[in-house]
Amino acid sequence: MNRENLLTDLSPKQLKTNLILNCGHEFSWGFGIAFNTTYAIVPLFLKSLGAPDSIVISVAGLFSILIAIPQFLSALIGRNIRKHKKAIISSHILALPPIFIAGFVFAFLGPSGSNAWIFYYTCFILYGLALGFIIPIWTEFISYVNPRKTRGRFLGISFAFNSVGGFVGGIIVKILLNSSAPFPNNFGWGLLLMFLSLTGGTSLFLWYHLSETSTQRSHITIQEFWQQTQSILIHQKNFRRYLLSRIFITAHFPGMSMYAVHAQQKFGFNISEAGIFTILAVVTSGLASFLAGKVGDKFGHKISLAFSLISYMLAALTALFVESMFGVYAIFIFLGIGQGGFMPSAMNMVYEFAGNRDSKMYMAIIDTFLMPFTILAIVLAGYFIPIVGADVIFTSIVVFIGFGVCLLIFYVKEPLNTHPDAPISMIS
Repeated sequence: MNRENLLTDLSPKQLKTNLILNCGHEFSWGFGIAFNTTYAIVPLFLKSLGAPDSIVISVAGLFSILIAIPQFLSALIGRNIRKHKKAIISSHILALPPIFIAGFVFAFLGPSGSNAWIFYYTCFILYGLALGFIIPIWTEFISYVNPRKTRGRFLGISFAFNSVGGFVGGIIVKILLNSSAPFPNNFGWGLLLMFLSLTGGTSLFLWYHLSETSTQRSHITIQEFWQQTQSILIHQKNFRRYLLSRIFITAHFPGMSMYAVHAQQKFGFNISEAGIFTILAVVTSGLASFLAGKVGDKFGHKISLAFSLISYMLAALTALFVESMFGVYAIFIFLGIGQGGFMPSAMNMVYEFAGNRDSKMYMAIIDTFLMPFTILAIVLAGYFIPIVGADVIFTSIVVFIGFGVCLLIFYVKEPLNTHPDAPISMIS
């Protein structure tokens, strides 16, 4: 049964309502995540708590790994979901307790000493694992609320609102870290605001309109699920090429955790600058997200994905030659463009590779496959940075991302041109 045809059972009014609700959801989560960004807040918080440099550098890569770990489990559990609203809300609730506990402890108890960073790091790990469980279910859910032909626009506008929320959150972060609230209580209050915002955004799922397709999927067994997963990897040559290009892109994860800490060590700015970094990143992320959606719908999402990855490369290149705070700001502008363009582009690439098949499997395959390479990137960066210095790490990031982009542009075909709805054995 063709999912996209069945999405016509949603009226224009219902599709508009879904877009508005998704914008509200993304705004709430964007606002909340501003208090826990892996490129600014988390590294600086851990550094201030006394965490080792190897731990600080690991943040962005570890976050990606944590997200990957539960995805196959989530996809397996969710393979026969019928009550999608219940599933999406229940999965999102899993992310809330670690944030609340960390926020409460740091806001009211203000722990310090060698165990403080371990406690927060543990909460961060649990939060990342919860997000990993959410993503496959959420990816599938989105496919039931908007048709493929306008999904780039839908995700682009939604992620733009995520960035607007992040902009507002970044202002609050700046104010909070500059306030009279002592460290680490100020960070704790930020985490509690994050908890409230994420809770509000999650509640919006109650009012989405879902296509009848969501209750008409055929039941599959675990064995069939694994067979389909294997078949994807065996028969989809273009998808394998895409995975190969993404391997080299994992090199950017250590850089994301290094930029803020490296700049602080070099220029000695107040930690409240993390709010400015967040604002710059989310504003440019919102613009990039909107443009990536429109460009992707018109010219193909491979193009918009390539531009976002080039921006990641420019962030590392700028970090290599930065000589002032204006250069530091430029790093986070490029980082924001990369993040904003990446999300709608990469998600739509997943939908295009999947066609009328289960997009959860594709999402799980990508993140699980890339996990060991992400581990390798953060381990190597953590090991070599004391030996060779940050500049060599940034240079390596530029080289690896550049190679990955070349593979994507010249080796990977646009998924829409590979007949994603054909039988899997016929896909090359």
